[in-house]
Amino acid sequence: MPIDGQVALAGGKGYTRGMANLELLQTTSADTEPGGAPLSGLEFPGCEPVPMTEEEVVNFEGRLEFWDAETATAWMVCEPTSPYHERPSQKLSALGERIAAVRGSPIECYGAMDLLVRDGSGKPKRIMQADQSAYLRPGRANLPGISAMVIGENDFPDLVLEVDHTTDVRRGKLQLYESWGFPEVWVEVPERRAPSRPRSRLPGLTIHVLEDGAYRELPESRAFPGWTAEEIHAAMNEAMPSAATCAVLERVGLALGAREGTGPDDDPLLRSLREHGRARGRAEGRMQGKGEARTEMARQILLSRGIDVSAEFSAALVFLGELSEQAIVSAALACASEADFLMRLR
Repeated sequence: MPIDGQVALAGGKGYTRGMANLELLQTTSADTEPGGAPLSGLEFPGCEPVPMTEEEVVNFEGRLEFWDAETATAWMVCEPTSPYHERPSQKLSALGERIAAVRGSPIECYGAMDLLVRDGSGKPKRIMQADQSAYLRPGRANLPGISAMVIGENDFPDLVLEVDHTTDVRRGKLQLYESWGFPEVWVEVPERRAPSRPRSRLPGLTIHVLEDGAYRELPESRAFPGWTAEEIHAAMNEAMPSAATCAVLERVGLALGAREGTGPDDDPLLRSLREHGRARGRAEGRMQGKGEARTEMARQILLSRGIDVSAEFSAALVFLGELSEQAIVSAALACASEADFLMRLR
């Protein structure tokens, strides 16, 4: 990837990009174990190589696409992180929470965590950062530790999301995910276009599912059954979830719950809301029944006293369930007409 100019190094030196980047890739060993795909076959468009030692990368707290120990080089995104890059990752976490509630069991998202490959002596060999990752059954998984998800030690996430706002993960990171064995990777190209994004890189989402050691592009997710690439892309680019998206999230959550025998009542918050709604409905039903009984009592008293009662009498007295019987009887015995009865009660 030809990039002109200089970059400040982690060690404080200057480094000329462009041909140096190409030489760095070509002189790296093609050995794929345990680091995965050979570095010589990888490209990181939209990124620049920055020399970085093992000690520096361990203490580094910023964002990087990829780091390789053999070349002591990190590939950093050229443009600053923008809300349009971060938004799809955060949206996936929020959408996952809604699906998890409908399913009735949690989904755990880990954000931009490090994916670490160790060498034979246990030292870091390669590090790559995912934009977002999700474990659909965190209670059953060997989850990442505090610092990283270690390839070969922790369970793979059920899903990894990569956002190509100014990059193209298909030429590098996707090959590493495939060689490491990640089961499903989504690549989202947001609707909002960055100036540096090639015109040929059109907005949309692609779903890559591992089959027989290689990724196959599918129209819908395997991790989230029935959730199509078009529906996911639409949901990630909405300001607020639309009615159509909410219906999709419910459908996917119910499909996941059907696999595990769970549902909305297994989610503590939804269960509490449903119980509150049922209790309120029961209370309103009791109040309505009480009002109807007292309305009929008042009508009989007025008729026994020779006071005419209109057809609208029952509709006008929907509030009687809130009054005491004594107040209703007193007003019915003292009034001179239906209108007088209503005025006394009010």
